[in-house]
Amino acid sequence: MREGGLTGFRTLFYKEVLRFWKVGFQTVAAPVLTSVLFLLIFSHVLDRHVTVYGDVAYTAFLVPGLVMMSLLQNAFANSSSSLIQSKITGNIIFVLLPPLSYREFYAAYVLASMLRALFVGTGVLLVSVPFVDLPVASPGWVIAFAVMGSAILGSLGVIAGIWADKFDQLAAFQNFLIMPLTMLSGVFYSIHSLPQVWQDVSHVNPFFFMIDGFRYGFFGQSDVSPWLSLMVVGICFVLLAVLTLAMLARGYKLRA
Repeated sequence: MREGGLTGFRTLFYKEVLRFWKVGFQTVAAPVLTSVLFLLIFSHVLDRHVTVYGDVAYTAFLVPGLVMMSLLQNAFANSSSSLIQSKITGNIIFVLLPPLSYREFYAAYVLASMLRALFVGTGVLLVSVPFVDLPVASPGWVIAFAVMGSAILGSLGVIAGIWADKFDQLAAFQNFLIMPLTMLSGVFYSIHSLPQVWQDVSHVNPFFFMIDGFRYGFFGQSDVSPWLSLMVVGICFVLLAVLTLAMLARGYKLRA
């Protein structure tokens, strides 16, 4: 990477980090609070009635799902909201004018999204500690799926931000794609509790593999092999990265 490009990348990355950090109560603290409320409500209602993985308490089972759900949603929100706001206000021109390559543009937005997502995920995990005894069987798997999951949703956020022309379109993307895929991915349940047909449907949802692999890092148990989950997640990231870079290289909906 050339020195001028490296400087441009650093500046754009810093701008994107500063953007969410200056409103940290909204972008970091609020999602953490929402996840803790989910934890308190669902654990109170279901902890004594639901068992998963044999001897794993439901509250413990729930925490990794909530962490990953928060992480994924905030990675998407960061890059998508930044791009749509820049497009609507017109200040996207100040990002496009400098001699910044499309790879640097992509890296800055996705890495900033990953950073916000990891802040939120870590916050949810830390706040949950007083409520549950949570083992960590394989930290490497936890880190791998957290990083890959946030990169995938950060890339998807860039795609959505480029494609959308107004906030309504972005909201439709989030409400009809991101939210259903997240809520139906096993955050609140093990798919083995579902009828066979819905288990098969779950295996088509890439978010399921992100959450199941992430949960494996805590308990050493999962609904499918963590290696299968890692392969699916890796393929999804490569495909989305290639698509995003192709859109940026063409200047799709960014350059006249």
